[in-house]
Amino acid sequence: MENTTPLSQVDPEIAAIIEAETRRQEDGLELIASENFVSPAVMEATGSVLTNKYAEGYPGKRYYGGCEQVDKAETLAIERVKTLFGAEAANVQPHSGSQANMAAFMCLMKPGELMLTLDLNSGGHLTHGATFNFSGKQYKVAHYGLEKDTERFDYAHIEALAKEHKPRLIIAGGSAYPRVIDFPRFKAIADSVGAALLVDMAHIAGLIAGGVHPSPIPFADVVTSTTHKTLRGPRSGVILMREQYARSINSQIFPGTQGGPMMHTIAAKAIAFREALQPSFKDYAKQVVANAQALAEGLTEQGLRLCSGGTDNHLMLVDLRAKKVTGKVAEEVLDKAGITVNKNQIPFDPEKPMVSSGVRIGTPALTTRGLKTADMAVVAKFIGKALDHASDDAVLATIRAEVSEFTKAFPLYASRLKKG
Repeated sequence: MENTTPLSQVDPEIAAIIEAETRRQEDGLELIASENFVSPAVMEATGSVLTNKYAEGYPGKRYYGGCEQVDKAETLAIERVKTLFGAEAANVQPHSGSQANMAAFMCLMKPGELMLTLDLNSGGHLTHGATFNFSGKQYKVAHYGLEKDTERFDYAHIEALAKEHKPRLIIAGGSAYPRVIDFPRFKAIADSVGAALLVDMAHIAGLIAGGVHPSPIPFADVVTSTTHKTLRGPRSGVILMREQYARSINSQIFPGTQGGPMMHTIAAKAIAFREALQPSFKDYAKQVVANAQALAEGLTEQGLRLCSGGTDNHLMLVDLRAKKVTGKVAEEVLDKAGITVNKNQIPFDPEKPMVSSGVRIGTPALTTRGLKTADMAVVAKFIGKALDHASDDAVLATIRAEVSEFTKAFPLYASRLKKG
C-alpha cells in the first residue's frame, strides 16, 4: 500500500532541508550558468512511480519483464530529441554528461589514442582530458587554448595542433566559453587529419534547440549533452549521433558503462524535449541571450571586465581583479547577498582553480523566472554593490533583503513553501 504520510512526518530532517532549499531558490538570484529551474511537469515525472522499474536493455529488448510502459516513455524521449535536434539516432539513457562522454569516447577511440580538446583552464570540461579525470588517464591528450588578445578560439592554431598531433578525436565545446562556436571550421579541421569530431553541447543545447546558436548536428559524428542546463530538463545526459555509430554507442552505455536506466528521469527528459519543441521555447532561448547581453552591459558599467569582451550565448566570465577580490571571495560575498555564482578561472589566470580571478555568470535560471533585459540592470547593480562592499556584512545583509524583495515579483516554487 502506498505510504501517504507526509515527508515531514516520515523524515523531518530531510523535509526541513528541502523546505530550506526551496526557500533559498525562491528568495535568491540564481546565476550559475549550468543551473536552471524545471517545470512542475518535469519535477512530477522525476518523482513518479517509474523510479521503481528496473529496465536493463533498450525498448523491446529488456532483461526484465513488465517494461511495456517504460518502453513507451523511452521511445517517446528518443523520438522527441531526434526531432528537436534533427539527429539520426539518440541514446537517452546516460545518467550524466560525463557518462555520455565516456561512452562516446569508448566508441570513437581505443585506450591510449589521442584526443585534441579545449584546455580546462581555458573553459574546457573535466571529461575533456583533465589529468585527474578518467579521460586524461585512459587517453592521450593534446589541448588547444585561447588567443591571448581576444580570449577566443584561434582556429588557425587549432588546425596547426591537429596537423602536429594527428588526433583520433577532436572535441569542440566547453563549460565556460561565451562565444559562438564555428562547427563547420571544426569539421574541416577534423577532416583534414582524419579525426572524428565530437561536440559537447551541454551548455548550449537549449540555445541550439531554440535556434539562437548554430547546430553541430550536420557536422559532428557524435554530439553529447546534459539535459539540465539551457535545455531546462532533469539532471541527466543524452547522446545524439550518426546512425553508423548507434549500435556501438548503445552498447557502450549498456552494458558497457551503466546498468539499469533511471526510467523516471528518462520520462522527465521526454517532457523536457516536448517543452523545447514548443514555439514558446524559441522565445525563451532568445530571451536568455538578450538577458545575458544586457547583464554583460550592466556589469561593465559596474567597472567589471568581461573576458572576450562580452557574450554571444547564456554565460559570461567576469574578471574580478578590478575589484581586488578573488573568485573564491566573490562567490562567498555574493552568497551573503542572496546571489549565487561560481568561482571560475579566467583565461591565463594567475590564480589556482580553487581561488581563481573570476566568476562565471549565466542567465538561464533568471530567464525561466521571467526576468527581462530591464531587470538585468538591477541584478548588475546588486552584484556591483556587493563586490564594492565585500567586507561589510551589514551592507551585504541589506542587499540580501533587497534581493529577496525583488524576487517576489518572479515567483518560482512559492506554492511549495510553508506559509509564514
